[in-house]
Amino acid sequence: MPYPIFQSVVNKINSSLHKRNINVIKFKTWEESKIFAAGLEIVIDLKDSTNHLTHLSINFDWDSFREAALATKLSGTDGHPMLKNKNLTEANVNLAIDIELVWHFDVERCQPQPGDHDDNYRIQMASEWMERASKRVNELLLSDDIITRWHIEIDGDEYGKYLTAINLLSYFQFNIGNLESLNEVHDYVARKLTHLLYKANRIIKIADDSVVIPAA
Repeated sequence: MPYPIFQSVVNKINSSLHKRNINVIKFKTWEESKIFAAGLEIVIDLKDSTNHLTHLSINFDWDSFREAALATKLSGTDGHPMLKNKNLTEANVNLAIDIELVWHFDVERCQPQPGDHDDNYRIQMASEWMERASKRVNELLLSDDIITRWHIEIDGDEYGKYLTAINLLSYFQFNIGNLESLNEVHDYVARKLTHLLYKANRIIKIADDSVVIPAA
């Protein structure tokens, strides 16, 4: 199923990223027709620019219902193919692009090496810097309507428990329901993308600076 509006937004994001000094290692659109969904996945490499992170993932989620609803509102989109489907055009939806950001940490560098410590020592040391990072990130995002949480995975060995995954997740939205033309959508997305990348970069620095691991 074609998504001409969303595809034009993807093209705008792509051109905006090309103008920046960002090491994009993945830029891929996807579509799942069974659930009427589409999206864009971006992966930015951070291994060479940080000490404790590996990469940043940015996922943009969209669907047929929002595509059709936006096509009914924007000028110049009368020929949109989804306007022929009343099941799509008559649905009540929130006209926003959902965005998930995931900062992926290097687990080897973000917790102590195994040794003669308590079984929970490695997780405890990681929890302390994660708490510091959370406080600073929440202060940074105080003025934004953003949900942020940690995702961790835990395993164990002869030395005790340790983390196998450390990810910080934030959820944003680009609200585009009040826009009237595709040019306005593009301009809005470009401005919001600049803001998003600025906040993402600030969080990268906060997270990288927050990691303090005691020497073995």
